[in-house]
Formats: sequence, structure tokens, C-alpha cells
Amino acid sequence: MPTMRISMRHIKEVLRLKFAAGLSHRQIARSLGISVGVVAKYLSAATAAGITYPLPDNLDDHTLLCRLHSAHAPAVPPRLREPDMSEVHLELKRKGVTRLLLWEEYVAQHPESSYSYPQFCVLYREWRRHLKLSMRQVHVAGEKLFLDYCGPRVCWFSVKWSK
Repeated sequence: MPTMRISMRHIKEVLRLKFAAGLSHRQIARSLGISVGVVAKYLSAATAAGITYPLPDNLDDHTLLCRLHSAHAPAVPPRLREPDMSEVHLELKRKGVTRLLLWEEYVAQHPESSYSYPQFCVLYREWRRHLKLSMRQVHVAGEKLFLDYCGPRVCWFSVKWSK
């Protein structure tokens, strides 16, 4: 379904059909060929901005659009402090360090402007995705054993089998 850019004529028609003709949201949407959500969005913005129909003569299209968008604009959230992901990455290499522990330290340093733990993890995963990961190890097959294990040391035993 192609997206349609709503024109200024549509906005004025929505206001006219609602306030002058008294039509429902569905009737307005059907008559103009737009969605009910768009009708509801512009009518709620008009109500929040205190705009009624008939429109004042001194209200041009640009001013009307600015008033509608400023009345319907979401509140800007407070600026959150970005964690230093390179430091987080280095700290995670140490034994016993977890993301939860690093997040708790981050919150303790910035209690008013910190991200939640799930968002902290999402930010770290996004940052880590841009790292170039490579590790070249040249060795003769069967000469060495490589283990990738994170945690406390593993006890292992060497057993000689004899017949």
C-alpha cells in the first residue's frame, strides 16, 4: 500500500467536516480517502492547539501547520549519560565481571541520567557489532588443544592408557 502525504487541503477539510458538518472520524476518513488514525491525529492536535472551525482569516497554511505540529509534538526526554562502551568491553574481559555489575557501577556514577539495564545491554550489543573480530592462529593440526571457556579454572587430568 503506497504511503500518501497528507496535504494542507486535507487538514482543512478534516477540520471543516468535523466542526462544521459534525461527521464522525470514520465518515471523514472515508470521504477524504485517508485513514481514521490520521483524522484522529489531526483532530487531537487541533484540540490541543485550541484550533476550531471556521479558521481565522489571518491564519496562513504555514502557521496552522506549525501550531498543529507543536501541539502534537512529544515531550523531549531528558538527556541520558552515554556509557563508555570501550571501557565496558575491556572490563568484561576480566574474570568475574558481568554486564550487570558494570551497569550497577554506571548507575551509581550517574543516578539521574542513566539507561535501564536492558537498554544498556542493547547499546553494548550495538557497539560491539561494529568491532572487527579476527584471531589468526597458525599451528600444526593435533599439536595444540584450544579451549574457549569463561569462568573459574577447569580441573583436567591427563590419563595414560596402557594395554
